[in-house]
Amino acid sequence: MKVKNIKIAIKSDAELFKEVKEVWKKLERGEKVKKHEGISFENLEAMKKVLTEERLRILKTIKKDHPQSIYALAKMLHRDIKNTFDDVQFLAKMGLIELKKAKEGREKTTPIVRYDKILLEIPVSV
Repeated sequence: MKVKNIKIAIKSDAELFKEVKEVWKKLERGEKVKKHEGISFENLEAMKKVLTEERLRILKTIKKDHPQSIYALAKMLHRDIKNTFDDVQFLAKMGLIELKKAKEGREKTTPIVRYDKILLEIPVSV
């Protein structure tokens, strides 16, 4: 099985705009553009606010134990359901979790992590 990764990068607004400009030029010339998946943060502090220890624990638990609902995830983590729900919703908005809704009797939402590693890219040159 191929290991799937998600890339997280630290990039300034200027670097992001430069990348978008380059992609736009390629599209205008009719060139194919490689699909880019990942998340960028302006600095390390911004990333730390999103990827807290608790949210990383949530990602690891989802990947390892495959909870069938957010409620089941909260029980596995021994956490309050509301806090777990809020963190899962936030991680889903960030693109780090996929949420699959199912209606088997009572409606439930299954959190899914579709990658094996988070790769952090921090440029050291300007």
